[in-house]
Amino acid sequence: MAVFSEEIVHWLEAAEAQAESRFREIDRIVDHNQWKVIEAFQRHQVSDYHFAGSTGYAYNDRGREVLDLVYADVFGAEAALVRPHFASGTHTIATALFGVLRPGDELLYMTGRPYDTLHKVIGTPGDGSGSLQDFGITYKEAALLADGTIDWEAVRAKITDRTKVVGIQRSRGYDWRDSFTVAQIAEMVRQVKEIKSDLIVFVDNCYGEFTEKQEPTEVGADLIAGSLIKNPGGGLAETGGYICGREELVKLASYRLTAPGIGGEVGAMLGTTRGIYQGLFLAPTIVGQAVKGSVLAAALFERAGFQSRPGWQDPRTDLIQAIAFSAPEQLIAFVQGIQRAAAVDGHVVPEAWDMPGYEHPVIMAAGTFIQGGSLELSADAPIRAPYIAYMQGGLTYSHVKFGLLTALQTMKDRNLL
Repeated sequence: MAVFSEEIVHWLEAAEAQAESRFREIDRIVDHNQWKVIEAFQRHQVSDYHFAGSTGYAYNDRGREVLDLVYADVFGAEAALVRPHFASGTHTIATALFGVLRPGDELLYMTGRPYDTLHKVIGTPGDGSGSLQDFGITYKEAALLADGTIDWEAVRAKITDRTKVVGIQRSRGYDWRDSFTVAQIAEMVRQVKEIKSDLIVFVDNCYGEFTEKQEPTEVGADLIAGSLIKNPGGGLAETGGYICGREELVKLASYRLTAPGIGGEVGAMLGTTRGIYQGLFLAPTIVGQAVKGSVLAAALFERAGFQSRPGWQDPRTDLIQAIAFSAPEQLIAFVQGIQRAAAVDGHVVPEAWDMPGYEHPVIMAAGTFIQGGSLELSADAPIRAPYIAYMQGGLTYSHVKFGLLTALQTMKDRNLL
């Protein structure tokens, strides 16, 4: 058994006692979302025959068809496209954007510069990569104000007749800011529609599913997208993504996933259907475990003298816990400590490297059953000032606790506390 210093154990016990009331609030959200998922399964009469695999064209795959209906119901949307054929969250988001945008249209991100992996999707004019701008779709962004809120003056100034899609990134990404709550997204949608009523509001929903009682499509977002190896896959989905929203927009996205005129009518599920259904069933509870772990991380590292965001007492709208360090050595020790606590690849020592799609070397703790599965306990950080680690996930609260203790002990052993 691992041995942790008395000081670190004392910090843990005090942090858990401090966070007890927050844990009860999280449990109530879990109950709401778990019952919502069960009722959607029941409404669409999910049966074991829906779990059967399909091959070839997979016409009339009833399990796939009902899965789309269940997702649409759970997310309060008109339609959904849930497929293992999405390689990542970035692929899913790109499919949605390419589906609804056309040459001459404009995309405006109102929440500042989006996550690093989307930069190549947006691209530059004539870059030859097949990016949005390479196809004549222009791009603008409205930087957030210093306090992390929307700069409405800038948003209004940047919306023109060409603006077709306004993008919202729900999570903080690699920024030291608060993520946006569903209530805040509802207000964004309301104000955007007042400026130009026919705008399509798209939300990158990654890391946010089931952390609150509502999803962005329940408060007016036209289209959302996310990854199945994050929250909604429940730790069981082996790959894939989902797009939910207005029916005509989801159909356009499906034409980009397959081909115009084919859309979601084909696509063999190849044995993934049961895992996607069961993962969705488990997702509210597993997300609750991970959110409790993030609350504990904030409370524990605040006691250890580090700044965290959000704070342990703050409302949660995604899985991500940001912890600020004063030196790269502390950040690296933290990430390596999280890796040491993994059941898978716990013997591996992560090092920073030039990861595809990122603009700075990134160090990543990713001892997961699903490669890149960030509903599982993981942590990553770009090696750049300010030195902020972004921790997320945890299939069990106990694992998150073990990871945090191991990270602190690793830092202590290197005289970095």
